[in-house]
Amino acid sequence: MKTTVRSERRRRPVAGGFTLIELLVAIAIMAVIAVLSWRGLDQIIRGRQTITSAMEDERVFAQLFDQMRIDAREAASDDESGQAAVSIDGSVLQIVRQMAVPEAAPRLQVVRYRVSEGRVTRYASPPLGNVGELRRALRGGEGEGWTAVPLMGGVGTISTRVYVPKLGWTAQMKDVQAAITENDNNLKVPQLGNAPLPRSVTGLEVGIGATSLARPVTRVFLVGE
Repeated sequence: MKTTVRSERRRRPVAGGFTLIELLVAIAIMAVIAVLSWRGLDQIIRGRQTITSAMEDERVFAQLFDQMRIDAREAASDDESGQAAVSIDGSVLQIVRQMAVPEAAPRLQVVRYRVSEGRVTRYASPPLGNVGELRRALRGGEGEGWTAVPLMGGVGTISTRVYVPKLGWTAQMKDVQAAITENDNNLKVPQLGNAPLPRSVTGLEVGIGATSLARPVTRVFLVGE
């Protein structure tokens, strides 16, 4: 009887680690992920900057138009100002408005919005107590006692129109003066008695184009309401 002896073969240990090809593939995948992550982060940052800039522009526009709305609402009558209380001349908007002074009789104030070097500035006269002071403020420039408040920069264009009853929107002051003359002549009719002179301008339209906007922003305000 033969005895069969089986010898166990020793297996060679398998070396651990990655091959060169596997390392190259892993590096390539990591590079693609890094590029995609950087582009996504860059878009997020750019989008955040765009939103922040838009919110700042909206805040500045709201501040400017809110101040114009207040000035138009407080506009004096044509009788009180001795001329059109709201007048336009190129890039200048002028409003003669009523002004409340603590512990004193109401005064008038001349307000001008001027555009210079791409910036809208609101100039305001001191309280005017008599007709002489009002005439000097209307004829002169923004001298001593006037305040100047810059409201908005980056302005490319500004357009203004006024609404004249029975005529409509116009940018010509001759139309406003014609309405004042007509209203004055109508008051001379005996049947009207001492009725107040109607407003020659009852509405104001302001359009502002900024360098950061694709289209101008336009707002309409009631005058004396």
